[in-house]
Amino acid sequence: MFVRVFDGAGNVREDIAGDVLASITTMQWNGPAKGWNAGAPMDDANFNRRQTIRVCASVAFAQVGVIGFDGPIDLQSLRLYGLPEAAPAVLNGTPLLTGALFRSGRREFAAEVSWDLPSLAPGATSLLDVTVNGARAGDLASASLLSSTRFIDLDTPVGSNNTVRVMARNISGATFDMAAATLSVGVAKQRIP
Repeated sequence: MFVRVFDGAGNVREDIAGDVLASITTMQWNGPAKGWNAGAPMDDANFNRRQTIRVCASVAFAQVGVIGFDGPIDLQSLRLYGLPEAAPAVLNGTPLLTGALFRSGRREFAAEVSWDLPSLAPGATSLLDVTVNGARAGDLASASLLSSTRFIDLDTPVGSNNTVRVMARNISGATFDMAAATLSVGVAKQRIP
């Protein structure tokens, strides 16, 4: 097994303790290959066991592979797991990635801010730009305002990278002025087949 890890700028992270951990073996740094190799060969008894690899939070990208075999090998599946807020960038896509890699996976981002809406007449609107790091134009966004009124309609386009523009519209027939309330914004990247 071989794992090479990169920082956010696409540079190889070289021999940093804790970057790569594995469940069945100890990972050892291979200087000439600039990557981590399994410290012990996998024998027949271990072929059907699940191998888990973990990378530290500072790792932005990872290459995972199988090397050094001298006969046929059968790699049956590769599953990627992670909490949405800690998903590796390769699942989400970055400006460095294009094509299918950019479109695969799902990743969710969230932010909360306090919003003191001005007095809104019937049909009036108010705008607020909320920073949601990782959001990109075209992502799906939603917002929720923690208030007792049901007469505020929220629209949430992702207008530019890392910014969700929330528009609140008074859909009632009366003017009202709400107290400051918590605004929750969520952004989700969709899996595109």
